[in-house]
Amino acid sequence: MFGRIVWKMLRGGKGRILVAILAITSGAAVISALLNVQFDMQRKLAEEFRTLGANLVVAPQSGGQPAANAGASSNADASAAAPVLLNQSTIESALDANRTPDVAGSAPFLFVVARAQGTPVVVAGTWLDQLSRLNPTWKLDGAWTASRDDQSLCLVGRSVARQFGLVPGSSLALDYLGRTAQLRVAGVIDSGAAEDSQVFVNLPVAQALAGTPGSIGLWQLSVTGTSKSISAYAVRLAGALPGASVQPIRAVTDAEGNLLHRTRLLIASMVALILVLTALCVLATMAALAMERREDVGLMKALGGSIARIVSLFLAEVGVLGAAGGLVGGIAGIALAQWMGERVFETSIAPRWEIFPLTITLMVVVALAGALPLRLLGKVKPAVILRGE
Repeated sequence: MFGRIVWKMLRGGKGRILVAILAITSGAAVISALLNVQFDMQRKLAEEFRTLGANLVVAPQSGGQPAANAGASSNADASAAAPVLLNQSTIESALDANRTPDVAGSAPFLFVVARAQGTPVVVAGTWLDQLSRLNPTWKLDGAWTASRDDQSLCLVGRSVARQFGLVPGSSLALDYLGRTAQLRVAGVIDSGAAEDSQVFVNLPVAQALAGTPGSIGLWQLSVTGTSKSISAYAVRLAGALPGASVQPIRAVTDAEGNLLHRTRLLIASMVALILVLTALCVLATMAALAMERREDVGLMKALGGSIARIVSLFLAEVGVLGAAGGLVGGIAGIALAQWMGERVFETSIAPRWEIFPLTITLMVVVALAGALPLRLLGKVKPAVILRGE
């Protein structure tokens, strides 16, 4: 008899139960999608910000070389500047000792103001095979240089190419204080910045022109991660290089950290709002069910059922609704996350299967929190119900 009453209760409120499970499923789908985006967001943002170039610079503590685009009027002026340089092997040893998989690109730089056809031009010695990794947004007419040991190739900025009439395959002669280098242009770079006025050569060529073998002016790194993790890596690297200054480029790292923090805050706020709205929907549904089932509850109490047992039946029903809605919504949330990833990042969002237990747990908790009106069942008096009042 008691079981029949329970079955009648479950069948009687099918419409309201359907509304509750739809609300839970919808909320779970949106929450699952947002959490999938949240867990994959750091990697996506890191990939986007890496297109902005290097975000960590190792330079001499005294300031190091002047900026490459500062220029100089003559070789004598450049020589008189006598910039402080770093030892290349020392930096390499420190980087090897503090190796991290988060480094997307890394290269030394040595700047020399040499002459081409009697005109001063900034020569940047570096590892040419790393330029595309440090600056993935640069456009190139020609081919990237895959070897850092080939001293016959160079890359020129579009301003330099226009000034000297250079195209891929052209020859370029550089002179600095009587030291010369004969190069062939492998490609023309379009960076949209100061690099368009520079000539990029492999590091040994610049060191030979400057007469400073084994020395560099600075080292640039492109490190993935949050601003906090990048700063921590900079501190660790600075500890291994007491004679150098290791500084994040704040314009990049701070922007990345701020955007990541604000996006996480936005997602957390949206998740909280959805949880509240879902709980309110379940609350209204349970209140209506509690009033609808007063007669059944009164009959069960008259048959000897305790209020604790009766309420536990309702809570079990609500818990099953929350778990089922969380499971279905979690699966739907993966598809929604994929759609959001294509729209926002123009790439897919990797499914995070650990989201399922979290989503189901949240939905069960929300469903149980929305079952507060079940307390009204304790006030039902069997005598009043059986008299039909």
